[in-house]
Amino acid sequence: MFQDLDKTLQAIFEDPLVPAVLREADVSFETPDKNYTPNQATLNLFLHEMTENRELRDPEPIQIFEDGLYKRRLPPLRVACSYLVTGWSSQTGALKVAEEHQLLGQALGWLCALDPIPQQYWRGALIGQPYPPPTMVAQLEGGKPLGEFWSALGIAPRPAFTLQVTVALVSAAEHPLGPEVITYETRLGVSGGPLQSAFLIGGTVLAADSNAPLAAAITIKELGRTMQTDPLGRYRFSGLASGHYTLQTAAVGFASVDTPVEVPAAAGQAYNIALNPS
Repeated sequence: MFQDLDKTLQAIFEDPLVPAVLREADVSFETPDKNYTPNQATLNLFLHEMTENRELRDPEPIQIFEDGLYKRRLPPLRVACSYLVTGWSSQTGALKVAEEHQLLGQALGWLCALDPIPQQYWRGALIGQPYPPPTMVAQLEGGKPLGEFWSALGIAPRPAFTLQVTVALVSAAEHPLGPEVITYETRLGVSGGPLQSAFLIGGTVLAADSNAPLAAAITIKELGRTMQTDPLGRYRFSGLASGHYTLQTAAVGFASVDTPVEVPAAAGQAYNIALNPS
């Protein structure tokens, strides 16, 4: 993941529209310590910290429906990757200072225009990210002093700015929850008296030739109750007494069908309905 973020940032500076001074410079992700001595103009992006972006945290688990089962997956972990961006020149004296400052200024201006990072730059594991990676440029979080940072690297302080990119780490772990509930029974009554059952039933309307969900109208003929399916072709009827019913289903471009059903269901997927093209 993080090496793919490096490749994504590399692609940003290889864009044909990037200022020439950046396009001609080398882009490095090495640690800029006392042994770091690039032999040409170099923009260094040093990844030094990875923390959860709590502002973008989503506490709600994701539920998916596959092969007749509901599954739960943890939401993506939003990780803020902090880079220290520095410019390096192989020249000396005033020319060295001027080139390094020019690199930083051009890089700062180019990166500020990329929030979030456009999809054409994504590489590797970043392709297909559930969220476009947002960026923060030149915003030192919490006013952290850099003195100890430069001291740890063993070099004198130098001009720099921070780049923070938040990526999503998607968990592959899934926890099965069980099949879709198609019949739900509620029993009501007064204390000491008999209980009366009311049922909720549900199913899915699909195209018989493609298994694609359909927008359909479903009517319980015996009760005259009608409802529309949701975008996934699902429907629900509540407050039904036990017994035999007929579901009349109609969809544009498909032949209407009457489906006899029993409440409660005798088998799973008893309320799914397949329509043939008209």
